Amino acid sequence: MADAENLDKTAAGPYFLPRVPRWRSMLRSFALAKDPLPVLEDTLARYGDTVELFIGGVEKSILTRDPGLTQHILQKNHRNYAKSKFTQGFSRYVGHGLLTNEGPDWLRQRRLIQPGFHRQRVAGLTELMQEIITETLAPLAAQAASGGGALAVPAHELMTRLTFRIIARSVFSTSFPEAELDRLAGLITEIQAFFVRSIRQPYLKPWFRLRGQFGYHDALAAELRTLLARFIAQRQQANQQPGATPPDDLLQMLLDARYEDTGQPMTPDRVLDEALILLIAGHETSANALTWLLYLLAHHPAEAARIQSEMAAVLQGRPPTLEDLPRLGHALHAVQEAMRRYPPAWMVDRVALADDTYQGLHIPKGTLFSLYFYGLHHHAGYWDQPQEFRPARFAPGAARPVQPFAYVPFGGGPRLCIGMQFALTEMQLVTLELLRQFNVEWVAGQPPVTMQPLITLRPRGDFQVRLRLV
Repeated sequence: MADAENLDKTAAGPYFLPRVPRWRSMLRSFALAKDPLPVLEDTLARYGDTVELFIGGVEKSILTRDPGLTQHILQKNHRNYAKSKFTQGFSRYVGHGLLTNEGPDWLRQRRLIQPGFHRQRVAGLTELMQEIITETLAPLAAQAASGGGALAVPAHELMTRLTFRIIARSVFSTSFPEAELDRLAGLITEIQAFFVRSIRQPYLKPWFRLRGQFGYHDALAAELRTLLARFIAQRQQANQQPGATPPDDLLQMLLDARYEDTGQPMTPDRVLDEALILLIAGHETSANALTWLLYLLAHHPAEAARIQSEMAAVLQGRPPTLEDLPRLGHALHAVQEAMRRYPPAWMVDRVALADDTYQGLHIPKGTLFSLYFYGLHHHAGYWDQPQEFRPARFAPGAARPVQPFAYVPFGGGPRLCIGMQFALTEMQLVTLELLRQFNVEWVAGQPPVTMQPLITLRPRGDFQVRLRLV
């Protein structure tokens, strides 16, 4: 905590919340926009686990890595907290799907879509996931075999392509052409980067308008929607053909779903919104988590060897099936630990809809919260040696139980990620099949790998790992 003279404290009922002065927030706004994690870590180390500050020196917010307050907002009193104008602002580019929607309309959509992600449906997709993973890794194995037994690959590019193929086939029952896949990934990245910058540096918005940046990125979003709308239109046309048998995928689930109160289907725009969110969220979280897992396994070969040893005993050389997954816990624990070290959703926001209190802290209506998941996952008060890669933390019977809401890779409360089971199954299968065929090695001579916290936490640029045939 800072000395008293360094704190500009503001009274909030009986509890005094430390405050970062506006001038200090403004001075650090450029550093925050460039690389927010060191700034936020330094702020919390200086002021404590919950602190009031000004985003970009302009927008007042309460930053917290307190798991109790996080649980209060996301679960215990969740009805009083909605996604803020920042998250809702992202709907300008991606529409009003589950990620950006709010209130009764969100709940109605969630209930409509939830059956598409029940465990039975995810189980039915496991064979499809394994098929795509095998298809994607096969040419890499062939190249490695013809190149002396090893091949260097860009990790984030590989995982993005793989997870995009899985979600595209799961949603649309088709594979996107490689050129369109690359374009879609590029559009998503460019839109995210601009949107995040407009939040972190709100004083630049007039300059962005003057330069036509908002219009330019609106055009990118329109291109994104046009690409997906074409696939949806093709499906609807195919369904109208005599004797057509629609595929059992997530897009068909969206088209077939009917609201309980009206019996009506979703409008075409709503189907597009939800399909777009499934495509973006359905590959981005997994791609980033698997990329960081490759980075960690390349630097911790003993952990990879544990997974391979367990897999050899259970599978005896064959590919994994759904029934095998409960007996292959080491791979799942490695995925869970990677998501602790590098949480894809590294921060979320909420705004108070009415006055509230939490342990003596008065929370006025309109208070904006920045729930700092990365800080929760690295808090030494809840994790032993939080900077170390220790998958055994998540093994059954681990010595230290996880503090509730100190681990929130998929959020928490009623808005817990609808695709959590899909993502965990997918990532466990990718890890198992990758390590069944290859050892993962670090390629020497690369620059240090740094984090790029956009809406999700991804590496800044890319890095290479060497895949060596087992």
